[in-house]
Amino acid sequence: MEDKTPGNFIRQIIEADLASGKHQRIVTRFPPEPNGFLHIGHAKSIVLNFGIAEDYHGRCNLRFDDTNPQKEREEYVEAIKEDVRWLGYQWDELRFASDYFDQLYGFAVELIEKGLAYVCELTPEKMREYRGTLTEPGRESPWRDRPVEENLDLFQRMRDGEFEDGSRVLRAKIDMASPNMNMRDPVLYRIRSGLVHHQTGDSWCLYPMYDFTHPISDALEGVTHSLCTLEFEDHRPLYDWVLDNITIPCHPRQIEFARLNLQYTVMSKRKLTQLVDENLVEGWDDPRMPTIAGLRRRGYTPASIREFARRIGVSKADNSVEMGMLEACIREDLDARAPRRMAVLRPLKVTIANYPEDKEEQLTAPNHPKDDSMGTRPLPFCREVWIDRNDFMEVAPNKKFKRLVSGGEVRLRNSYVIRCDEVVKDAQGEITELICSYDPDTLGKNPEGRKVKGVIHWVSARHGAPATLRLYDRLFNHPTPESDKSVEDWKEHLNPDSLQVIADAVIEPSLTEADVRQGFQFEREGYFCRDADEEGRPVFNRVVTLRDSWAKIEARG
Repeated sequence: MEDKTPGNFIRQIIEADLASGKHQRIVTRFPPEPNGFLHIGHAKSIVLNFGIAEDYHGRCNLRFDDTNPQKEREEYVEAIKEDVRWLGYQWDELRFASDYFDQLYGFAVELIEKGLAYVCELTPEKMREYRGTLTEPGRESPWRDRPVEENLDLFQRMRDGEFEDGSRVLRAKIDMASPNMNMRDPVLYRIRSGLVHHQTGDSWCLYPMYDFTHPISDALEGVTHSLCTLEFEDHRPLYDWVLDNITIPCHPRQIEFARLNLQYTVMSKRKLTQLVDENLVEGWDDPRMPTIAGLRRRGYTPASIREFARRIGVSKADNSVEMGMLEACIREDLDARAPRRMAVLRPLKVTIANYPEDKEEQLTAPNHPKDDSMGTRPLPFCREVWIDRNDFMEVAPNKKFKRLVSGGEVRLRNSYVIRCDEVVKDAQGEITELICSYDPDTLGKNPEGRKVKGVIHWVSARHGAPATLRLYDRLFNHPTPESDKSVEDWKEHLNPDSLQVIADAVIEPSLTEADVRQGFQFEREGYFCRDADEEGRPVFNRVVTLRDSWAKIEARG
């Protein structure tokens, strides 16, 4: 499934740098902020950064951008590490931006000493006012020309905790008339007192901004190519300015690529946090969430996500990727490797009247119809079996209905041909049982003198196990819920049918031995993955349907 990674403009740049001798070894990094769980968009970046390091025999670090203790937690650090490992990658070094706090402070002092940074006392509101607009230049802060010694003293006192949050910041002295708003004396440091950092504890009350931290962290780690999404393109001049004006030997090259915009979901970590905090989903690992943890619990495989990242490719142009592409990747992966099993979602009892009441058989079924190496499994059979209610109708509605009808025949998968002889109903007219007969000479062969076209799945009533099945669908019923202006709140597009719980399903007995996260194809029903048991009952999540049921809906739309 995993083809050779196609070329792209980033690889062309890297190959040119290697050919010219500019770099002897490629170094990349994946730098998430630990303020939430990673999502499928981060997976694209993980595959890109770790994949490039792997393909060019370089190094890739996992570095946490942990400069905002208000939102960051150790829980997120551990979740991110698990996600990277699960996707199949191992970092060369584990780093934290907080590892460099002393060095970052020193570089800030260097900028002050060079007259390139100053302590500003404008309130946040005034600073926004002074910043100007896209069409009007900004105004210089009244504190822009403080003497160097005064700035050094104030900056040290900021570190020592003498000032309140928001009362002072350290700003770079660049150009308040720059057409690039990011270059209008951006903030380098702000005060965040009374917080406990998950790595440094309470030793700091002064924290560097991302745009100051990121280039220096890259340089200290010897990163050659700093790969960022397109929203950082306007920040690149500041990235370069920081490195050009401090004493540091390495100057990485920042390259931007388009972020992933996946339809029928949201990719903003802020919005995903909102879904979790407002209990609109069952947590970060809810199988409907686009988080890596959610996809893992849903039953997606690392190979399918890596393949998805390769297929969407890397470009400079923003585009919207259809959910069907992600679903196609997991279908193809599970079709090739998932063992087949049978599960009845809407049980209807069938009693085979001419089958001995005390008899049981161990039939044999292949684990995969296209892969003999996966072997076979025993399939218990007895007088009573469950079939799906949708597989029976008293009268066939049309010629395409190839399942069981009153007086008609059908084959039970990997078993015998049966005929429906009687339909049992309750007082309300609801069908409660089918009385059938079987042809004992049809195990593994066709009946003599007649053709039976239909094949349905089943489970032994005596041996089958009760189970809960969760049928997941897309979290939103609009392809771009964030951008739709016809509603006041993007959450109005949440799909009310994104989860259907089947509480009385019956599964074949071998499934009770399945491991959590093990994937299967439930024949004729879809691909499922075992989740943690609930109240002693096996639980299986539907990963994806057998076919793209949304394709026709989208075509009509």
